[in-house]
Amino acid sequence: MLIKQSVVDVLMFLFEEYLGDSNESMDERNNMQVRLEEVGFQHQEIDQAFNWLEDLATLREGKDYMLANTNSIRIFSDFEKNILDQESIGFLMYLEQSDILTPITRELVLDRIMALDHPLDIEQLKWIVMIVLHTHPGEENAFAWMEGLVFNEVADYIQ
Repeated sequence: MLIKQSVVDVLMFLFEEYLGDSNESMDERNNMQVRLEEVGFQHQEIDQAFNWLEDLATLREGKDYMLANTNSIRIFSDFEKNILDQESIGFLMYLEQSDILTPITRELVLDRIMALDHPLDIEQLKWIVMIVLHTHPGEENAFAWMEGLVFNEVADYIQ
């Protein structure tokens, strides 16, 4: 039986196997691609995952972020609402209100979610947030907190 894997599944695997280990380098793409194919991921999803990570690095390095006014409110577009359900939006708001996400990291997370162009469940969303925080300098505490949420199944956020 062939199980349909998604780009998020590839990203989760890459994070667990490579990104979470500071001794590994993303420059080893060919070796990682072979390993991903060996464990059953499809070539298309692998390429999309690497492109997603490269785009994240480009966004992070661009540093052309507009700082949001602390009194501003984030309004989600119809397109974003088609991808994110109420639980996911509530979770993102909780993360921002808890100072785990800043307005900048929130927008990075939203950009990466929209790049996937399909609805995510809450567990996939947590992984996307964790990957973005892991790759964003200065977010070590937020990453550690998010890692606890992902691996300890804490779910006391407002839904």
